[in-house]
Amino acid sequence: MPAPTLEAPPTAAGLDLERTRRIIRLGRAGVWACLLAGPAALALALTRPPVTVVTQGAPAPASNAGAAVAPADPSGYVAEFADAWLRSDADAPASASALRALRLAPGVALPEPAGGAKAPQKVTAVRSVHRSGSQWSVTVAAQYADGVRYFAVPVAASASGGAIAVTGPPALVAAPTVAKSAPSAYRVEVPDGPLTDTIRDFLTAYLAGSGEVDRYLAPRTSLAALTPAVADQVDVETVTAREKAAAAEHVPSDSTRVHVTASVSAHTTSGAWPLAYELTLAARGGRWEISALTSGGGAAK
Repeated sequence: MPAPTLEAPPTAAGLDLERTRRIIRLGRAGVWACLLAGPAALALALTRPPVTVVTQGAPAPASNAGAAVAPADPSGYVAEFADAWLRSDADAPASASALRALRLAPGVALPEPAGGAKAPQKVTAVRSVHRSGSQWSVTVAAQYADGVRYFAVPVAASASGGAIAVTGPPALVAAPTVAKSAPSAYRVEVPDGPLTDTIRDFLTAYLAGSGEVDRYLAPRTSLAALTPAVADQVDVETVTAREKAAAAEHVPSDSTRVHVTASVSAHTTSGAWPLAYELTLAARGGRWEISALTSGGGAAK
């Protein structure tokens, strides 16, 4: 049996060489791993859904879905209830008015009118006050032969108006106070002249169907005349303006714009009717043109 050969122990130089080879092999493996991972990482980044980062301690962003939703005004519902309630009688709970009132407000007791009492001719909601949350107070006017009576009705309504409930019986209240009107912004009196002539001709075409409305309109302004025509004659009573240029004897330079309000009298087969129209006029080519009608049953822009 041959004697075993003894290997010489590795020298320090051999150990350094082996360590260097191992580092090279690991480096090559790392390079290949990076090259292979690159496309996969890119594909993952392209297909991965975006991530929303929320800072710790900061509130999550609120949804805007309901932020712009204004509370629904329950005045129409309350007017319907008040009309049925004022026409009902506790001694006749099976009547149409009583059944309607009880359906709209099951927990509200019916009135007991005296014999021969007249029902209201008309019931109209005249004021709505949003108190807080779902709580509202709606005031209705009941028109009787001898005058008008006002009732305030408490009601709860959801923001969407899908759920409404009368929460108590009506309260007989005083008439709402009439607010003082603000000073008019139209303070310049406009005398007879090119501007008032344009307004007269335009409103005659608009209300009486005499002539084409388009001929008095500025470019890119659209407005259809009333159909069928309602007036036989239109008289301009007064014209007041915001700008002094409206009162000039001659038409000013092009692109001059003025805002006016015209009080007119429309004569129809049923009488004369005082009407008012807010208009914007623009100067072009030595004449006034209607560029906007902001009141009077229509809007031109």
